[in-house]
Amino acid sequence: MLKQAFVAALALASTAAFAVEPADDAKIRAAILSIVPKAKIDSIADATVPGFYEVVLGGEIVYVSADAKYLFTGNVWDLPNKRDLTDERKSSLRKVALDKVGSDKRIKYSARTEKHTVTVYTDIDCGYCRRMHQQMAQYNDAGISVEYMFFPRSGPNTESFAKAVHVWCAADRADALTRAKNGETLPAKECPNPIAEQYELGLRVGVTGTPMIVAEDGSQIGGYLDPNQLIARLESLKATGK
Repeated sequence: MLKQAFVAALALASTAAFAVEPADDAKIRAAILSIVPKAKIDSIADATVPGFYEVVLGGEIVYVSADAKYLFTGNVWDLPNKRDLTDERKSSLRKVALDKVGSDKRIKYSARTEKHTVTVYTDIDCGYCRRMHQQMAQYNDAGISVEYMFFPRSGPNTESFAKAVHVWCAADRADALTRAKNGETLPAKECPNPIAEQYELGLRVGVTGTPMIVAEDGSQIGGYLDPNQLIARLESLKATGK
């Protein structure tokens, strides 16, 4: 998993919590590049764990000792407060990345009375994605607006990828997406589109399957959740701030 993260890592904007001494920064970069020469390091910052630095590579977080001799992966917990600090950091990075994607690059199904907005990475040929879309009226009735971004799981130059492009290039994208998810074959249309960009961003923010539901704070809260489960989860996040 770590090696895959190194090889696939792409630049992801993030803000380091603390400055790192140039000498330490160079030493850590050299140590990582000695393992995987093509690794793209997004940021290095002081870690919560004393004596370690947090290194972000394509949305993945690893921890490297200050002497650059040791590296570990996994989640760091604040035990007294029962907080997964690594997961919270990933959510922060995900929020920064997704906030840069404007409404003009999303397909939105709006609630009449909006209480929550979620970003959903979707694949037209994904069974649970279709199931979720069939319940769109219920999500909207619950006050949840859904903003779709595409993640054709089969990748570029595949049928699923082409279907996403055809939806994007339709005159009415929201209607076209509904028709495509219902199994209708849309007219093949080509136009400037963000599908490849969204797919690459999905890799960087940790999409491994669809649907992937992301709350406004950047936290990943699903997988498929039915309308009752999703509103309960969102209300819980709002109440606890987690």
